[in-house]
This record gives sequence, C-alpha cells and structure tokens, in this order.
Amino acid sequence: MTRTVPTPQAPRTVLVTGGTSGIGRAIAARFAADQDRVFLTGRRPGTVEQAAEELGVHGVTCDATDPGQVAALAAGFGELDVLVNAAGGLPQAAPEDVPALEAVLAQWHSSLAQNLLGAVLTTTAVRDKLTSGSSVISIGSIGAERRGGSYGAAKAALAAWNAALSGELGPHGVTSNVISAGYIAGTNFFQGQMTDERHDALVQETHDKRPGTVEDIAETAYFLASPGARHLTGQTIHVNGGAFTTR
Repeated sequence: MTRTVPTPQAPRTVLVTGGTSGIGRAIAARFAADQDRVFLTGRRPGTVEQAAEELGVHGVTCDATDPGQVAALAAGFGELDVLVNAAGGLPQAAPEDVPALEAVLAQWHSSLAQNLLGAVLTTTAVRDKLTSGSSVISIGSIGAERRGGSYGAAKAALAAWNAALSGELGPHGVTSNVISAGYIAGTNFFQGQMTDERHDALVQETHDKRPGTVEDIAETAYFLASPGARHLTGQTIHVNGGAFTTR
C-alpha cells in the first residue's frame, strides 16, 4: 500500500501589529515556531527591537493609528499570507483640568483609534498584498458584550467591520475573523489595576474555572490561518472559557 507523504508547507509571511507584548507577542511567537517569516510592530523602537530579537523575528516600528506610518509599513511587503490586528488597549485618561465633555470625547477617540481604526487602516493598506489563501485575524474582546464602555464599543464595531470585510475579501479566497478574548491573565492590559478580588470574580464567571492565557489566543489565531479553517470566515470566535456563551 502506497502512503502519500504530505508536502511541507512553505513558510508564510505573517504581520502581527501590537506584537511586542501580551497576546500579540504570543501570536508572533506561535507563527515563528512554525518557521514562518514573522514581522511584529509596536510604537516604541526599543520594545520593538527587544521583542524581535528575543523571538527571532523581524521588528518594525509603526503606530497603527498613523496613516503615514501604516502606508510605509505596507510598502515593505510583497505578498502577505497572514495579517493579525492585535494592536489595541484601554483608552488614555484625559488630564484632570480638561472639561468633562472634552474628556469624554478624548476617551472615545482614543478607544476607537486604538481598537478599531488601527485595524481598519492596516488592513486597508495591505489589502492588495493579500492573495487567495490569506487570512486576516483581528483581536476583539468580551468587553464588546458587556461592561466595556468606550473600549467595548470599539471592539463591537471591530466585529461589525469584520463581517463586512469578510464579504469583500471572501470572493478572493481571503478569510477574515475576529477572536473575542475573555479575561487573559499575565498581560499588562489592566495597567497594574487588576486586584486579587477582581481576578477571582472573573475566573468564577468561566465554566472551566481558570483565566485565559495568551497561548489560548495564539493557538486560535494559528488555527484560523490554517488550511483547516478555509471555510471559516466572517465570524467572531469567543475564547473565554464560557464566561460569555453563544448558540
């Protein structure tokens, strides 16, 4: 009986925005472990250089909310197999002397820029680099479903945009999905404000009684970019241990 030997997959070109820490870094590391050609971005040259060196990948300093920087980033690529929009975060606090309404406006602008517009700009800039078999993956949040404020609203908008994007890219053989992450421990997302009490409460909301890890999200991203996920597009994949359920 003749056994067919699978043809090794050629290294892919992968771009991960916000790849210097947390979820983005874990995703960059996962693709790098598969011998893919990985590029990570971040806003600060020092952290970009350090993360790239530690992971053995390419680093590019780029603020995903700056159109000029994003255009320059895109110009450096030929074909792109995987785009992961992982850049994002909580809004920056306005100075105390700013009038209340101006502070609210600044907070919402910050949330939308970091968690929606950066993904829109980056994806638009590299769109002509995507080919049949490429994947676009954006990192969302359980905050889009509850208690998310301006951050959650931006992540909800990210999912709505993704649904439209999938319809545009699908006919060209490109998939587009959002990973909606639940509580992920061990990141700097909460900027030092996570308490033991809040940690315990978030864990109790899950069905498996554990916090998520950056590896949980990285493995999901890796799957979404795999041949086995080619008919999976336009979706928001909830990775939260059951803290928020769908049917």
